[in-house]
Amino acid sequence: MKRMHVHVSIADLSRSVDFYSALFAARPSVVKPDYAKWMLEDPRVSFAISTRGRQPGLDHLGIQVENTDELHEVYARLHRAGGEITDQGQTTCCYARSEKSWIDDPAGIAWETFHTTGESTDYGDGTGENRARVAQEKQDEKQGACCAARSAAPRSGACC
Repeated sequence: MKRMHVHVSIADLSRSVDFYSALFAARPSVVKPDYAKWMLEDPRVSFAISTRGRQPGLDHLGIQVENTDELHEVYARLHRAGGEITDQGQTTCCYARSEKSWIDDPAGIAWETFHTTGESTDYGDGTGENRARVAQEKQDEKQGACCAARSAAPRSGACC
């Protein structure tokens, strides 16, 4: 069964853990010095927060799957959706080992599709996500978009 994934960048981990624990009526299943995650059943969502170098706010969305067959099904959907896909493959990210791919939606929001295969003692480097965001920013610059990618910094005189 698939699970919606939401990752929010935050400034204060302790305060955010307290807030979301109250909101979800549950403590996180994973807590690290810079990261926390709730695996909720109602609603069925993998909700993560981190202080990993981005502005506070929505970091990315995703679809987490439970097995390889579901992962291949979701990968096929990515190809039908169109856009540039970054196949990251096996990686370490968010204190977990996973296989994943990235795509940006038409609004510039990064989406990851992934199957978690184990835990890790390291956060990981996020290289696949970074490649997807950099590719989108380069495409936006070519098209002259001032605000298409959320991760892109507004240029002087920008509309955002």
